Amino acid sequence: MNANAAKSNNKVPDRLKKGVRRATFRGVIKNRSLYIMLIPVVLYFIVFHYKPMYGAIIAFKDFKPFLGIGDSPWVGFKHFQQFFESYFFVRILRNTIVISLYQLIFGFPAAIILALLLNELKNQIFKRFVQSISYLPHFISLVVVCGMLIDFLQPDGIINRSLLAIGVIGEPINFMILPEWFRIIFVGSGIWQSVGWSSIIFLAALSGINPSLYEAAAVDGAGRWRQMLSITLPGIMPTIIILLIINIGNFMVVGFDKIILLYNSATYETADVIGSFVFRRGITEANYSFTAAVGLFNSVINFTLLVLVNQLAKKKAESSLW
Repeated sequence: MNANAAKSNNKVPDRLKKGVRRATFRGVIKNRSLYIMLIPVVLYFIVFHYKPMYGAIIAFKDFKPFLGIGDSPWVGFKHFQQFFESYFFVRILRNTIVISLYQLIFGFPAAIILALLLNELKNQIFKRFVQSISYLPHFISLVVVCGMLIDFLQPDGIINRSLLAIGVIGEPINFMILPEWFRIIFVGSGIWQSVGWSSIIFLAALSGINPSLYEAAAVDGAGRWRQMLSITLPGIMPTIIILLIINIGNFMVVGFDKIILLYNSATYETADVIGSFVFRRGITEANYSFTAAVGLFNSVINFTLLVLVNQLAKKKAESSLW
């Protein structure tokens, strides 16, 4: 009798498994069009994101293109050691961290502030006009933006002429060759170009706040400032936290393409970052293994920051990516 009971108990999980499999199969068949649409996305990530990860092993090899990745000799942590002992290590690490901090401190809140200001506007025509004007720089090519900056900031450019006309400066300043101005130009132009576009997601989050909350707050005597602090900001806080985690996860990824377009040998002191250093060593000097090691180091730092900040947000704010 006990044996029969044991057999019947073993059959129950099997039946459950079969039921789950049937339900899963029926769900796949029912939503087959969605799964078919998902196939190109999965293939894209496999081919262009996961498969190239294999190439990261050249960071531990003395890569020779004619030998290939597999046959190139192993050198261990040689390239990492060269990078850490490099004369430029402290400079590029400092510049990367400082510029990233500037972008996080000034760039990230700018989009939130713009979204809050736009949300307070009652004139819909003026609101749409401001939105359109703030979105437009996002669609300008980065090369064009950098060309505009270089032209405007030349000694005979419009910025110098305007400052001279109003008496702010006594003689023209060549901003593009002064190291102390590079970070301000880089971060400031980045805010101008991206603040409008970045505010869209915060405006979408604002539209999801229940209007009855504002009505109740107004009845209780709360002004617009108190409503923003007590209703608006808490309402979009989960969105802010998620985007902040993503931004910190890309903390060490400074826009090296823009830096390469703007910097020169005179501004290396404050402009040279890990990305531009990798570009010079990897492309111009064809030192692929060394730059792979530097890039891998950069990725490990970003991944570590992402995990730590996500866990911190999960414990303190109860909002996280996973």
